[in-house]
Formats: sequence, structure tokens, C-alpha cells
Amino acid sequence: MPPSETTNVVLAGLGGQGVLKASDILANAVFRAGFDVKKSEIHGMSQRGGSVSSDVRFGKKVFSPMVPPGQADYLVVLSDSQVEVARPMLKADGVLIEPSLVDEERLANKKSLNVALLGALARHLDLADNLWHAAIQAALPEKLHAANLQAFAIGKTP
Repeated sequence: MPPSETTNVVLAGLGGQGVLKASDILANAVFRAGFDVKKSEIHGMSQRGGSVSSDVRFGKKVFSPMVPPGQADYLVVLSDSQVEVARPMLKADGVLIEPSLVDEERLANKKSLNVALLGALARHLDLADNLWHAAIQAALPEKLHAANLQAFAIGKTP
């Protein structure tokens, strides 16, 4: 994790891609690790496939849920069409995590791309896999656990 007091993550994509579910999983995982966490969401036209974004901030003590423009340590984008739309949120030395980092053909369920991209994010965060697994299982019905745990592992493997 970055040396700053607060880690800023912005997740962006289109309605129906699981941006909000991914931010819930991330927030739950860092909360389980003992961090103070704040989360905010912008739904836009999410029900019609429009832009959706969610900010997750965590650290020792976090005061605001919103990531200021240009301050995201990590930008996780679920749709290629949203990379340039969301890029202004990323700081100059921030890390962009985009769909091309995951071979979607390897996913048992294509809808688990959001969790696979969390796996790619996990490569950069010092959080134990068991915290991620517990957060994934808490957020999803049991019938989706195996496919999403597999997707997380695929994303985490470089």
C-alpha cells in the first residue's frame, strides 16, 4: 500500500457490471483488516448502462468518503470505454487496473470480471487472501462463491 495515511481507490464502469458490488467487497476486506473505511457511490444512469463509479478510502482514520480528482492511488475500471472518462481521478504515479489485465476467457462466469479485477488490485495491497475470500463470500450468494473465488485467483495471478 502507498506510504500515505489514506489509500484512495476509485472503481468505475457501466451500470450492471458490478462496480458497486466490487466496492462493497473491497470495503469489507479492508474493514476486516482493521482499517477505517469510507465509501461513496455515483450511480449516474446506472440502470441504463450509464457510468457508475465508487470511491473507497481506507487507512488509520479516514474523514471523507470522496476521493478528490487526481488523488486516486488505484483506479479500477471495468469497461474499456470508461478508462479515459475516469483517468482524471488517478494521481500521476497511481496504478490503473483495467479489463485487459484479465483474460476473460478463463473466467467461469463472465459477470465475475469485477471480482477478477479486485484480484488484480490485490496484487498491490497488503491484505491477506482470507480477508478477500471472506468479503467475497459475504457479498455474494453461496452458488456464486466458487466462480468468484476462482475469478479473484485469476486476477491475482500476473
